[in-house]
Amino acid sequence: MAILRAASERGRSNHGWLESAHTFSFSSYYDPRYMGFGPLRVINDDRVAPGAGFGAHGHRDMEIISYVLEGALAHKDSLGNGSVIRPGDVQRMSAGTGIQHSEFNASATESVHFLQIWIVPDQVGHAPGYEQKYFSAEEKRGRLRLVASRAGREGSVSLHQDAEVYAALLDGDDAVEFALNSGRLAWIQVARGELRVDDQPLREGDGLALDEPGRVRLDGARAAEVLLFDLPAAWKTT
Repeated sequence: MAILRAASERGRSNHGWLESAHTFSFSSYYDPRYMGFGPLRVINDDRVAPGAGFGAHGHRDMEIISYVLEGALAHKDSLGNGSVIRPGDVQRMSAGTGIQHSEFNASATESVHFLQIWIVPDQVGHAPGYEQKYFSAEEKRGRLRLVASRAGREGSVSLHQDAEVYAALLDGDDAVEFALNSGRLAWIQVARGELRVDDQPLREGDGLALDEPGRVRLDGARAAEVLLFDLPAAWKTT
């Protein structure tokens, strides 16, 4: 079964310096129908004003991925990491037993647009960790490029969960297929542009939940940037 999570129905928050759309319940936005999908717990579509950002704050027991679409995001954390995340970069921060970090727009003149993604880990108490890798547009154009996985396969960032995250840039005649296996879930998130998934039209900000095994086809794209999550249907955190 395919279930559409329309962009227009997402939760919204506007703090002046931050505009955010919440695919799943987050902070003051609560919808019992959308508490996550498998171990995928958060997809926040964030736009941060120039020079603004999130001051130092803490996280525990969560795999946090930042995926920048436009602009630059400056990161610092209590492990001593400091970096700037730009389009093409994928940052993974394992909060584990506890980590403090800050995120600020690295520009004083341009906004930054990014997706913040949280995935529940396979167990509590992992050591905190950090990883950042760059994936060129050429690697993602017309194909699903693995950008995050449990074992860091194919040069992806590593996750403490049996989950895989793919990124693709699709346009025009581009078409890709994905095999959703038994016992797995898939979530497709359109970061930009539009496309079809098995004849279901999707626009920017839309998400699509899939829970039946079979071939999944992505085509009919117009300047689309899309993330595909391959997730365990049965999972628990120990």
